[in-house]
Amino acid sequence: MVDIVDAATRSRMMSGIRGRNTKPELLIRSLLHRRGFRFRLDARDLPGRPDIVLPRFGAVIFVHGCFWHGHDCPLFKWPQTRPDFWREKIGRNRANDERSRAALLAAGWRVGVVWECALRGANRDLDGVLQRLVDWLHSDVSELDERG
Repeated sequence: MVDIVDAATRSRMMSGIRGRNTKPELLIRSLLHRRGFRFRLDARDLPGRPDIVLPRFGAVIFVHGCFWHGHDCPLFKWPQTRPDFWREKIGRNRANDERSRAALLAAGWRVGVVWECALRGANRDLDGVLQRLVDWLHSDVSELDERG
């Protein structure tokens, strides 16, 4: 299928997509901060460079966009333009996520993932997401996967 915009417009649109400080990430950081949690951001010294690091709890949190990480939810659908490129790109992202998760768990970190779909849409439950995050941080459970 042919793209609905020209190459220059598509390039401009894609360059505006940020990898850090996204709206879902800012929302989770704000919610945690209001509850009294203090954390580090974008830890370059840890595998996968987690979005939020809570050293006191031995935990890291990734805030994943459903499209970029190929989540199995209504927010994700395979692009019809350049399908081979996107399958390879998203497949690589998924493989990197799994490697990072395994390396962090092996290093003794607890790993939480909050998916974009948990924070968007008519059925979103921000209080519930925050409470499950807080409960997980205070527990000894090694992993959390918060999805919509």
